[in-house]
Amino acid sequence: MINPVQSVQIAIGSITSAKMRSALTALGIIIGVAAVVANVALGASFTQYFADELDSIGTNFIIIEGKEDNLFFDNELKLIKNTPGIASVSPIIWRSAEVKYMSESRIATVEGVSADCAEVRNMNIAEGSFLTDKDRYAVVLGCNVANEKFDRKIGLQNSIDLTFRLDDGTSVTRKFKVKGIIGEVNFFGDPSATSNNDILIPIDTMIALTGENDYSAFFASAASLDTVEETAEEMDKRLARNFGVSKRDMDDKDAKPYAITTQTELLEKTGGWADAIGALLTAVALISLVVGSIGIANIMLVTVSERTNEIGLMKSLGFTSRDVLSLFVVESAVVGLFGGMLGSLLGVVGAYGATSIIGLPNVFPISLIVVGFGVSVGVGLIAGAFPAYKAAKMNPVDALRHE
Repeated sequence: MINPVQSVQIAIGSITSAKMRSALTALGIIIGVAAVVANVALGASFTQYFADELDSIGTNFIIIEGKEDNLFFDNELKLIKNTPGIASVSPIIWRSAEVKYMSESRIATVEGVSADCAEVRNMNIAEGSFLTDKDRYAVVLGCNVANEKFDRKIGLQNSIDLTFRLDDGTSVTRKFKVKGIIGEVNFFGDPSATSNNDILIPIDTMIALTGENDYSAFFASAASLDTVEETAEEMDKRLARNFGVSKRDMDDKDAKPYAITTQTELLEKTGGWADAIGALLTAVALISLVVGSIGIANIMLVTVSERTNEIGLMKSLGFTSRDVLSLFVVESAVVGLFGGMLGSLLGVVGAYGATSIIGLPNVFPISLIVVGFGVSVGVGLIAGAFPAYKAAKMNPVDALRHE
């Protein structure tokens, strides 16, 4: 009976003696493992990307949005401010307006916000500065509005005209000077009301121009990350009582005229998106791996047929069926191992290139490489099992007579 070291030596000798055949055998493993490693790494990068984007907009935020008009007023603002655990609250009024810059006009969302909005929402002001309580006709633009919405970019100190259509059919137009530009927000689930495309003006100016003093939403921050959920629950109870929601309907979100969202809920939602993307990518990669394993099994069967005389000679020299079985299984495993090494390397390089192009963080868990090696060896063993069994069961006399 041959020992494992001898099995490996003989297997390597067989592999190197037929380089083209061995390369074709390993190719399926290389492609399959590379696809698995690259796609799993991309899934991990998406997950990290979502988490980083949520961290960039704050870790203790609570968003309260009204489902209908004329719902939130100063009474609700005071109620939220007085909720235990709330550090600060920024009221928001959303209105659609016509924006004119030079000779061009566009329709955009305008937000009336308080001076502490940038701090509460953790906004990145790329140019200029944010609004203050003293500002009246100053405006802060989202990066898309400033750089892409018009043929010419809008810069600091440039003026734009905002026209609001009022409920009575009339309109009001005022000239606003650009005071700041918000940095780009890449996260498509941005809870700060898609700030890339927004125009922010002082909330008092919004009320004075439109004559409407109901708030569209509130953006609040909890005093501590550990108490975000507890604070949101207490706020929910107070708002529910305020709007006459019965206790039996407290768990029914549809029964409430408002919606409360915390970072935990957004993390769960984006985590679900990332898991779905990862599962899809992994499924596609596993298909490649299955196709690769079928290729290995096919080539190993051809190999067994080609080496029939060799198998007969080994058995006539005293090699047992178990020895022959182990030789072919080890050969498949070695091919799988080398294929796994090259596949893992190609997968990491491919994932790095893809994440760099897309703009995702590069995440390569060490466990991913270990899994890549394990999968490649496993696939090699499974794909080579039947050809090895067929070789082991050959009659030595018949094998020697084979031409």
